[in-house]
Amino acid sequence: MGPIRGLKRKKNHEKKADKDVLVVALGSQLNPKDWWDDFSKRIITGPSSQLKNPVTFESVFKISRKTFNYICSLVKEDMMAKASNFSDLNGKHLSLNDQVAVALRRLSSGESLSSVGESFGMNQSTVAQLTWRFVEAMEERGLHHLCWPSSEQEMEKIKANFEKIRGLPNCCGAIDTTHIMMTLPTTDPHNDVWLDCEKNCSMILQAIVDPEMRFRDIIAGWPGSFSDAVVLESSGFFKMSEEQTRLNGKKLTLQDGTEIREYLVGDTAFPLLPWLLTPFRRRGPPDFQSEFNKRLSATRMVAQRALARLKETWKIIHGVMWKPDKHRLPRIILVCCILHNIVIDMEDDLQDDVPLSHHHDSGYRQLTCESADKSALILREKLSLQLAGKLHLEKKLSVVGNGYL
Repeated sequence: MGPIRGLKRKKNHEKKADKDVLVVALGSQLNPKDWWDDFSKRIITGPSSQLKNPVTFESVFKISRKTFNYICSLVKEDMMAKASNFSDLNGKHLSLNDQVAVALRRLSSGESLSSVGESFGMNQSTVAQLTWRFVEAMEERGLHHLCWPSSEQEMEKIKANFEKIRGLPNCCGAIDTTHIMMTLPTTDPHNDVWLDCEKNCSMILQAIVDPEMRFRDIIAGWPGSFSDAVVLESSGFFKMSEEQTRLNGKKLTLQDGTEIREYLVGDTAFPLLPWLLTPFRRRGPPDFQSEFNKRLSATRMVAQRALARLKETWKIIHGVMWKPDKHRLPRIILVCCILHNIVIDMEDDLQDDVPLSHHHDSGYRQLTCESADKSALILREKLSLQLAGKLHLEKKLSVVGNGYL
């Protein structure tokens, strides 16, 4: 199975539900209080409870009950459509809430199937089946939470919020990648492709993020040996941007009449393109270039923070995964990104309890891509001069020989 692209999947449910589903989610139909009172007792008195007392809903699932209820309402139809006889070790039938709770605990804790099963008093095979059923349901019902802005008004709001960070105008997103580390059999020579630059087995997640740290486009599944530039150039987003069917909104007109299209910001691991601005790399750059680098670094920090929060909240993709199914892992990553966005969309207060870090790939050194579009070199130079109030002083730009990279 190839990489999962967040925007390539069906969107027939995109217009469904936010009002109707939310009414169900916030209503009393799911009886979360009665359910939790019973479920928490089973956790505490389970065969080998892994959780510290007192056990609270928030400490177990890292989300609020409001968000939990909404997630249940999203997946209810799909998870209950198939006949199932899921039960715990005492023979008690598992309700929708029970099933969602088990799956969320598995994804958020990163604990093994056996550990989650022991905590909740059920077989590890039950945990595995419930988790995968939940992943399939969220792919189908939750994808409208991970989508590119659908209107000019929405995009203008995003650009305005990016500009508030450090003054970069017309920016539509910050792009970054992170490695999902794995342990794979060393005896299989086909696994060498998964060895990344730090000699870890990993799978790459590329993400484009808005100012609220919401994922707007992702691609997951490429082997760790691939560079950020190769992953980008293999994506549907790259093709659409090159064809100008993406990032094709209002252009920014500079003082000298130069037009700059909508763009993303990224680090030096990405190619410099008319729609993807990266830092100047020369040592001891002029003040206006140094200031531009600071603006760009502060702006793209939202992508780093989003990926760090993703891994910190959904720990199944944090640390090292033991011999994962490489065909299923991209879909698990996608669902974790959807859940990340749902927490933001629901304005869940518990997200504020997650430490705000930008370290999502500890131990990985910064890589550099040498590719640079010539027109992008001039556009970046002119934009940095205008932001420094010096564009009107610059009579002639010479990319060649001036070290503008």
